[in-house]
Amino acid sequence: MRKLLNTLYVTTQGAYLAKDGETVAVRVKDETRLALPIHTIEGIVCFGQVSCSPFLLGLCAERGVGLSWLTEHGRFLARMTGPVSGNVLLRRRQYRAADIEDEAASIAGNCVAAKIANARIVLQRGAREREGSIPETLRSAVDEMAPMADRALAARNRDRIRGVEGDAARTYFGAFDALVVEDKESFFFRERSRRPPLDNVNALLSFVYTLLTHDVVGALESVGLDPQVGFLHTERPGRPSLALDLMEELRRVEHVGAKPSYDPEGPLVV
Repeated sequence: MRKLLNTLYVTTQGAYLAKDGETVAVRVKDETRLALPIHTIEGIVCFGQVSCSPFLLGLCAERGVGLSWLTEHGRFLARMTGPVSGNVLLRRRQYRAADIEDEAASIAGNCVAAKIANARIVLQRGAREREGSIPETLRSAVDEMAPMADRALAARNRDRIRGVEGDAARTYFGAFDALVVEDKESFFFRERSRRPPLDNVNALLSFVYTLLTHDVVGALESVGLDPQVGFLHTERPGRPSLALDLMEELRRVEHVGAKPSYDPEGPLVV
């Protein structure tokens, strides 16, 4: 089983990443703020004015550590990876499955069913942890979404599965504002908006999805799958369709105001 490693997020403006033996050194004004062994890192994400030495780029390419560059405000700019690894027979099987409707629909249905199940868990947890009465929007959304996962699994056509996914997303986001329990003046949710996001909550969602895309694309490439060839999302030049497919079941957001859990092996931020 493949072990998931750390992702290093560098947000300090003016930081410089350099190779120091077998470690990644993060330097700010000639002071080393952090040094991490390369074998403990799976990806590096640089925000804004963060530069890397060519020797570090070569080391990351050699060790399969993906680097992504984003603007200071989180808009994706570019990504660098080393040679594609993995079994070519696995990729050939992936391409064939994407062209067979029954197989593609089965994979897409499982992705959507997992997304719906996780979304219901978030709504149920938000209802349990609220003080006082539970908003009716949460109750009705949980009830409406209950049969949708089975509908996604039973469908044998990707267009029908996308329809189920759309119904589930509308129901989930229709109750999403009830999950925001603090600072409602700054963090409120009316509807999902992208390119550009029109409020603080949508901006946070888009930002976190960008970071998640980096991790999922890196995970797919590391096992030899092609991130561009998906089953649920339509293929488009430059679009990581398979990564977007797998992200679906991870698109669950804890309610704002909940105490975050500490993960000692989670992301590293400088």
